[in-house]
Amino acid sequence: MHRRHLAAIPLLALVPGLGRANEALGARLNGQHPSAYYREAGRLFGAGQREDAVFVFYLGQLRYRTHLVARPDLPADGDRALFAALTESVGRPLNEWAFGDVPFLVRTMDAVLAHDESQPDRFTPPREFPEAHRGVREGLARFREQVGASADSIRQQRAARGLENR
Repeated sequence: MHRRHLAAIPLLALVPGLGRANEALGARLNGQHPSAYYREAGRLFGAGQREDAVFVFYLGQLRYRTHLVARPDLPADGDRALFAALTESVGRPLNEWAFGDVPFLVRTMDAVLAHDESQPDRFTPPREFPEAHRGVREGLARFREQVGASADSIRQQRAARGLENR
């Protein structure tokens, strides 16, 4: 699939289980501080809506990273520390589950990139911070490619550690 065509593909086609409610949720969270995405991802994950939680988490991570890159003078003990804490507390259990189905995770990252393109971030607007957006989006795309290319290795490592592969 060519990246330039991603925006034309409905999110629902990319990630089975990603409903219109999550598209609306992404739109509702847009413009809020990126920590709101982490809070919502944690809530969804705790409620058993794990696929939705992964989407919201990765969208939030994309937007939080963009916020931090766009504003390099933020104090280390503020948003930077909060990002690290949320990534550990919300991200660790969520990623442990998400990496159990690498194809799903890759499709979710595609959906996140498509959503981010179709619903530009209002908290850190791309028109004001184009380099930050471009760099962080490229980073997520590289990570997605790396995860997809390492699917067999990830499955083997998880099996060796006694983690579920779905």
